[in-house]
Amino acid sequence: MQRLNHSRQREAIMNCLAHRFDHPTADMLYHDIQKIYPKISLGTVYRNLNLLSDMGMIQRFSTGDGNEHYDANTQPHYHFVCRECGAVRDIHVEIRSSIISEVAPYVDGKIDSAATFFYGKCGSCLNRKEIENNQPVSE
Repeated sequence: MQRLNHSRQREAIMNCLAHRFDHPTADMLYHDIQKIYPKISLGTVYRNLNLLSDMGMIQRFSTGDGNEHYDANTQPHYHFVCRECGAVRDIHVEIRSSIISEVAPYVDGKIDSAATFFYGKCGSCLNRKEIENNQPVSE
């Protein structure tokens, strides 16, 4: 594995990401890091996130919302994505380790990783809709 030179900005990005569980975008991380390093550029945040992802130190993934999301948890795990508010949450269930070997015979190539996303509406959005539907309509 390539060794990185120490960077206070990169360390701040890693620490910020390690304490967030909402799978933020680069813009979200940028706004947090900017409080510590006001002169940091968005480009620096993107470059460091890409470098950390390429080195396998963080996960980078897309949920279909047009943004890349980042996760400090590099262990295999599932995600739930709310189609209404865009929230991304970890699902804490045992990973089916056999899925790659089950799918491999149907692939012309070699599978080296897999990602599974579940989509729907989160509890907050469901509750908000229920409250909105039970409100009397004002004229």
